[in-house]
Amino acid sequence: MDDRKVLLSIKDLYVKFHVRGRVLTAIRGVSLDIYENESIAIVGESGCGKSTLGRVMVGLLPATGGKVFFDGRDITHLSGKQHKEMCTEIQMVFQDPYASLNPRMTVSQIIAEPLRVNAKLSRQEMAERVDSIMETVGLAARFRNSYPHELDGGRRQRIGIARALVLDPKFIVCDEPVSALDVSIQAQILNLMMDLQRDMGLTYMFITHNLAVVKHISDEIAVMYLGQCVERVTADELFVNPLHPYTPALLKAIPIASLSSRGKPRQIIKGELTSPVEPAPGCRFAPRCPYATERCMGA
Repeated sequence: MDDRKVLLSIKDLYVKFHVRGRVLTAIRGVSLDIYENESIAIVGESGCGKSTLGRVMVGLLPATGGKVFFDGRDITHLSGKQHKEMCTEIQMVFQDPYASLNPRMTVSQIIAEPLRVNAKLSRQEMAERVDSIMETVGLAARFRNSYPHELDGGRRQRIGIARALVLDPKFIVCDEPVSALDVSIQAQILNLMMDLQRDMGLTYMFITHNLAVVKHISDEIAVMYLGQCVERVTADELFVNPLHPYTPALLKAIPIASLSSRGKPRQIIKGELTSPVEPAPGCRFAPRCPYATERCMGA
């Protein structure tokens, strides 16, 4: 019997945008359960709707249809006050540490900003909390009065992580948190996030296009293609026995540093990419899938 607690539940979610009089369906009927103290990776190529899904979770984008439940509460459409309260429990780490930090604020001011907006603390209590979270994420105290442009990419992303953690949230959406970093720094940030999850009991939604990044940090992986969730399995199962025809193509895209792999044929997806604007019913991958049947086409 599965005794895991569902922390966040997505039910038949739709997100649509109006583009020049036509409807672009960015998220189409996605349903997911995310369990407490676990990590789920949302993977897929650029434009598949990963970041849109993450932004709906934190309230940065509205859902067009469906429901989102957090800890048993419906958070699909919240008022300003309700959204402010939710921010203490759900936070986001953004992709680009160069663009997501205010260049006019010092490190301590950036980390303290969520406290200033959402918590009633004295100046001394706020300073102590900032110092504590900086130590937690591995930022030396000497950087308190530094500005983001004075620090390297790894330290900037640690600032973003500290800012997300300072309110002691339960759930964090990580939108490509290491893709803008050097490869040598990526492992440090991933190890830090795994340590923080263990020590603070965090739950992650880890958004990425790189399956190699999430192989060790994720409990489950959901594969998205043009706004649809086409496969969801445990991380171990995905790498051993991928089921959806799109997933092996993603796996083949993982770079392998081996001379023996040079010249070996790669799996290439044939056919034209389906337009997300007013799409046909059925699986969006069906027009490019060699195994598609009438059922896949929505018949």
